[in-house]
Amino acid sequence: MEGFINLVMEPIREVFVKFRSFLPNFLAMLTIVVLGLVLAWITKKILIKVLNVLKFDSWCDRIGITALMRKGDIWTKPSDVSVAVVFWLFMIVSIMMGFSALNIHAINNLVNQFFLYLPSAFSAVLILLFGYMISGFLSRAALIAAVNSGLSYAKLLANAVRLLLAVLFFAMALEQLNVAPNIIVSAFTIIFGGIVIALAISFGIGGIETVKKIIEGKKTQPGNDKKGDVEHI
Repeated sequence: MEGFINLVMEPIREVFVKFRSFLPNFLAMLTIVVLGLVLAWITKKILIKVLNVLKFDSWCDRIGITALMRKGDIWTKPSDVSVAVVFWLFMIVSIMMGFSALNIHAINNLVNQFFLYLPSAFSAVLILLFGYMISGFLSRAALIAAVNSGLSYAKLLANAVRLLLAVLFFAMALEQLNVAPNIIVSAFTIIFGGIVIALAISFGIGGIETVKKIIEGKKTQPGNDKKGDVEHI
């Protein structure tokens, strides 16, 4: 009977010993998460006031970030989105640090991979953001230059510039994230080359009428008419 009781109690003792050794790590995790929540909340309040003073929403309206958010069906103010991103970034980092306090090997590896991957993700977001602004600026510049030159396909040219730059920056962001880099490079080469060939064909066909008008305009110039009459005589 005593042997049976020992057989039953031994696993319970082992569980209790492991729980007692695990309890400090668990309390440390809770402390880190709670402190991270408080820090995130304080940072959120401060950031809201700073963005309001800097008129961040008006600045986003001017450079086109608000329009990009509307296209993505995001109707929240840019300042609220920025504050929410910062808040949840603090929370995620706090949770990951809390998990590392548990001192579990598998979780520690996951946390290390997360912190190693975080700079790449941040860089990819910056590439997409600045890429959108640069492509918009160059697209408008191409449109204005083409309209001033009297090109009939000015809008097509502006859209082509925007599309090519969008593909370029999207490929750069994916490469920064290290998502199948070989496949990304190959796909980018194929897509970019296909777009260039398609645009070359489109501009070649569409430019026939423009070249025809230019040639006809030169033929109908007064100087050309006189020269033609002299040669005819």
